[in-house]
Amino acid sequence: MGDDNGEAGKDDTTIPLLTPYKMGRFQLSHRVVLAPLTRCRSFGYVPQPHAAVYYAQRATEGGLLIAEATGVSHSAQGYPDSPGIWTREQVEAWKPVVDAVHAKGGVFFCQIWHTGRASNYQFQPNGQAPVSSTDRPIAPTKSEDGLSVTTYPVPRRLAAEEIPAVVEDFRIAARNAIEAGFDGVEIHGAHGYLIDQFLKDGVNDRADEYGGSLANRCRFALEVVAAVAREVGAGRVGVRLSPYTQHMDAADSDPDALGLHMARALGGMGVLYLHAVEPRMVRPQERGETRRSLRPMRNAFRGTFVAAGAYTREDGSRAVADGYADLVAYGRLFLANPDLPRRFELDAPLNKYDRKTFYTSDPVIGYTDYPFLDDLPK
Repeated sequence: MGDDNGEAGKDDTTIPLLTPYKMGRFQLSHRVVLAPLTRCRSFGYVPQPHAAVYYAQRATEGGLLIAEATGVSHSAQGYPDSPGIWTREQVEAWKPVVDAVHAKGGVFFCQIWHTGRASNYQFQPNGQAPVSSTDRPIAPTKSEDGLSVTTYPVPRRLAAEEIPAVVEDFRIAARNAIEAGFDGVEIHGAHGYLIDQFLKDGVNDRADEYGGSLANRCRFALEVVAAVAREVGAGRVGVRLSPYTQHMDAADSDPDALGLHMARALGGMGVLYLHAVEPRMVRPQERGETRRSLRPMRNAFRGTFVAAGAYTREDGSRAVADGYADLVAYGRLFLANPDLPRRFELDAPLNKYDRKTFYTSDPVIGYTDYPFLDDLPK
């Protein structure tokens, strides 16, 4: 379990979210984390100058930011204009973005991912089928407004002998992230993407050493973590998991056992942090009620524990004060409020986010145009 420095709750005038925390080699000044948020504004899969503005807006001295999910290869891509980090051009384009965050004193991690079967032909090299743990496609899904339906192709099941090459893609992406100046990497093992497609028995129907038992289903994830940790050091590696979510048809029959197994394994590998999505988030934008909790995972993991999932200022502070989490990641609130830690400090009103502009390609609207507290009319 993480070290809370004995600060949380010590001063009645300071909310627990705003107390300092030592995360391995990184000294954080507060516990409000920018969650990784896909923004679809990296034209041609290359980060753009407007990304430097966006991330610098949300950077604070000693604040942890996690960059949007970044592809480890061309075949890892699944969304328009999401960034990658497998080419020299991409690495060079990330450098000024990272520099802009560091100029503000921020700590910056790059989330690396592979979308697996959550991709489509137009995002794949030569229009090929995306790969997965299975050859079963994701069921067609309706948009939030019910006006459109996304269909997914039949994926190609990865052969066991192909898996080491995908692990290698993650290793090289991690090396590239450090070369670009990132302080570390977060491996995306959540929300129905490739690693989650291996972890969950609702997707993984393999009969080889990467399927069947819980240990076998976790094998690919842990091979990725081990390769990345060998490359950049376990003290620069975080992992995001969502055993309880059912996004992209990725459900598990025993998410408690899955979460606990992974937490214990990752703790034994000495990774820096575990970033877990709350059980109440059955799907990323749906908050429900459940008796399940991240507490068993938190207790089983020996590093820094980050919780995410529709947190408010109040329940985020409660999570820190109760030792439920060391850090709390905020997505939509941090998107709409670039000065979120300051607003939490002052208990100031929050800007409302506009869901319609989450994934547009505009370099300003819904991206860098949310006002700071000081910009609002007095």
